[in-house]
Amino acid sequence: VRPMDIDAIDRELLTMIQRAFPVSPRPYAEIARALDLDEEEVFVRIERLREKGLIRRLGATIDPRALGWYSTLCALDLPSERIDEYAKVVNAYPEVTHNYVREGNPNCWFTIIAPDERRSREIIAAVGQALGVEVLDLPTRRIFKIGVSFRLT
Repeated sequence: VRPMDIDAIDRELLTMIQRAFPVSPRPYAEIARALDLDEEEVFVRIERLREKGLIRRLGATIDPRALGWYSTLCALDLPSERIDEYAKVVNAYPEVTHNYVREGNPNCWFTIIAPDERRSREIIAAVGQALGVEVLDLPTRRIFKIGVSFRLT
C-alpha cells in the first residue's frame, strides 16, 4: 500500500498516533477530538489501516535492555519480486518490531526484540530457512537514536 492510497484524514491520523498515542482511559476519543471526528470513525479508520498493512502494531516503545531483553538488527538480501514473501515471513513473529527495504545489498532489514538471545536466534534461523537465505545478525551494542516518525501530512 502506498501513502497515496489513503486520504488526508488517514495521513493526519497516522502522523498523530506514531508521535504520541494518548495514554488515557479513552485514547480513541482523545484522537477523535483532536481530528474533529467521532470516536467510532477513529476505530474504523485504524482498523482499515491495519488491514491495509499501514499499521502493524500499536504499543509502547520500551528500552528492551531495561527489561533484561535482547535486541538485534538483522539483514538479508532478496530480489524485489520476493519482497512480499519476506514481509509475510518476518511479520509472522511478534518479536519483529520493524521491517523495511532499502536500496543496496543487503536490501531487507528487520529488528527483533525478544526475551533472550536464544529466542532471537530461533527467529533468525526460521526466517533464513523459510526464505532460503543467510540472515546477518547485528546485535545491539549501543543505541544512537530512538523514535523515528514520519510526517505524512
